[in-house]
Order: sequence, then structure tokens, then C-alpha cells
Amino acid sequence: MRVLVLLAALLCGLPSLAANRCDTAVPTAMAEVGEVRLAYQSVGRVADPTLLLVMGIGGQLIDWPDEVVQALCAQGFRVIRFDNRDAGLSTWVGQAPSANLTYQALRYRLGLEVSAPYGLRDMAGDALGLMDRLGIQRFHVLGASMGGMIAQHLADLAPQRVSSLTLVMTSSGAQGLPAPSPALLALLTRREADSRAQAIEQQADLLAALGSPAVADDRRELLAQARSAYDRAFNPEGVQRQLLAILAEPSRVALLERLQVPTLVVHGTADPLLPVMHGVHVAAHIKGSQLRLIPGLAHRFQAAFKAPLLGAVLPYLAAHRHPVGLATL
Repeated sequence: MRVLVLLAALLCGLPSLAANRCDTAVPTAMAEVGEVRLAYQSVGRVADPTLLLVMGIGGQLIDWPDEVVQALCAQGFRVIRFDNRDAGLSTWVGQAPSANLTYQALRYRLGLEVSAPYGLRDMAGDALGLMDRLGIQRFHVLGASMGGMIAQHLADLAPQRVSSLTLVMTSSGAQGLPAPSPALLALLTRREADSRAQAIEQQADLLAALGSPAVADDRRELLAQARSAYDRAFNPEGVQRQLLAILAEPSRVALLERLQVPTLVVHGTADPLLPVMHGVHVAAHIKGSQLRLIPGLAHRFQAAFKAPLLGAVLPYLAAHRHPVGLATL
């Protein structure tokens, strides 16, 4: 087999082999994890250290840009991206939530208890269960937005298994941090679409609102992205349940302060959903963490910011790819 690989390298060139190794057009597999079934993709060599990507509210694994996944894989990682419960092709938990979101959001603002069908720690348990099913003992975690909140719990649940933590555009959930505008929250929770076309327009509106004011979005690209997401899976009730899970979460400051995992926090200065102080607050409460602020970055993976995002994340991951004294499987 080694001879065949060497011959292929000579005939096709090593860059071609690297490109094939990091091909994102891999089949989506399914894993039974406790009470849920998770859809996931594995990109890269099984023998390489694993990097688990955890997506934000309502997001699907396809919302991780292919070129970002390829860049992470090219660093020598096996990259796994998956659909959280209540998103994409993974298990949709149940009926539409009976709780009124506006009322529950008000209770959250007042510091009162919020009811939810499941919590972020349950979602972290899903991610850990996926690693168990795949036989992966140690792994790196990169979480964005709600995915960063889930990643915080994951590192707390299994600190001996998480080699490094990268938290992008996320929050500690502490009271008193700047809140998003009511208009943006309305866009996030608006799901009363009468048709596919209307739902796609609404999603494009949300994507535009989450983008940087310094970047002029191409409406056709936003619509194409919204169309791909809708046609793969459209689950507005799942978004509401995930939002309830966030609102029901108490402050994670105590959790952050006990973390011992090497951590990088990346946040944009123009984030309209989780303003920049959310990222600063997270980094301030994780001992030894690094903070990288990206000027103009908002709350989306826009093309104009992929280079600075990768410029912040790739060197950090490369430095922690093989933890000293630990075997990454």
C-alpha cells in the first residue's frame, strides 16, 4: 500500500494528494448518540488529530464554508462537522415549543428562570457522544456562536479529552453584557413563512443583518446560501428550541473559571448579535486564554473576513496540534 501511495505521489504530485485528502465532497454519515441521531461529515485522514466544529443556532454543517474546512484539514487535522440536534439532518426533537419566546426573553432579561426542552449541556453531551461513537479519545474543538457555548460545556464535561478550545463570536451568558437589538432578535426568531420563497427571503434578510456594515453583500449570494440551507432542511421550531436552550442557561462564568484547556477566543469588533464585550468577557474568565479581536468582523463567515479569521485560528491550532506529553488519537 505504501508503494502505491508513493507512486501516486510521483505521478500526480503531493499537492494533488493533499487536495484529495481534504475533499469536502464526502458523504454525510449518521451516528446514533443516545436519544438523538446526528448527521456528520469527516474530512481528512483518520490518523490525523481531530478537530470538531460546532455550529451556532439554526446552523447546519454546510454553514462551515468548504474552503475553511479545507484550510483546517490542510493543517493536518481530521475535520468533523455535524448538525446539532434540531438542525439539518440530525434529530428534530419534538413539536413547536409551547413557551412564548417573547415572554421567555423578557424573563431572561429580568434574571428569571426560563423553561426549555433541553439545555446546552445536553447538546455538548451529543457532541461528546459523537466522538465516542467514532472512537476518538482526544480532539480539538472549534465552536462558533451557540457552538462556542456548547464547546465551553464540552471542555468542562471532558477536560481530559479536549486538547484545545477555539471560541469564535460567542459569549459567557453573563447578565449585564450588551444585548442585540430587538430588530435583530425579531429577524432571528421570525419563521412565519407562507412559502419556500418567503422563507428564503427572510433567511437572506437575517444573513444580511448579521453581516458587517463595512461589507456590501451580494443579495444573490445570500439568497443562494439561504436556498441551499432551506432545501437541505427547514426546521423553524428547532431554531426556537435552540434559542430557549440559550435563554435557559445561567451564566457560565464559574464554568469558564475552572477550565484548564488551552483556549483561543476570537471576536469581531462589529458583531451585532453578541457585541465585542461578550468575547472580551469570555477571555477574561478563562485562565491563560488568548484573545484576538478582528476589526470589522460581525456575526457571519463573510468572504472578506475569512483570511483574518484563518490568520487568527490556524497558527493557534498548529501550535497545539500535538499537546505535549499527550497522544491525540
